Amino acid sequence: MSIAAQETAKATHNPLDIVEEIVAANEWPFDRASDDEMVVEIGGRWCDYRLYFVWQQDLSAMQFSCQFDMKVQSHRRAVVHELLAEVNTRMWLGHFDVCAEEQTPMFRQTTLLRGPNGASVEQLEDLVEIALSECERFYPAFQFVIWGGKTPAEAVSAALLDTVGEA
Repeated sequence: MSIAAQETAKATHNPLDIVEEIVAANEWPFDRASDDEMVVEIGGRWCDYRLYFVWQQDLSAMQFSCQFDMKVQSHRRAVVHELLAEVNTRMWLGHFDVCAEEQTPMFRQTTLLRGPNGASVEQLEDLVEIALSECERFYPAFQFVIWGGKTPAEAVSAALLDTVGEA
């Protein structure tokens, strides 16, 4: 590691301090198990989401995930993996995955935050907003595949159907 990189790593501030301020301002329940980990609960349109933030000081990177309140049964895992491939081709930032331990779908992204200024409030607000938006957009597709027996292509097509007007 170069001298500049060592100095930058020391100067990088913990972004979870900013995340905690954002979470408190929105009155979302959270648990900060350590300086480097935080779990937040947020209610969405389709389900409750569990947000995980993990800060890696040595990499100046924050891993973030937004986990659905939905389980993937063992007999549906193969088709859900096909859905992941279908959905992830439509992603600009982050990707969807299935948590190996809990077998739940989730949005994931790792953000590099090297530099003397570290993360900004706007960056972290955008990270959460984008994750929630993508989860809300694709939740129906996961629901259609896991519970509705649809193919991944049918599920994505139905989930991304734009409606016009209100009923």
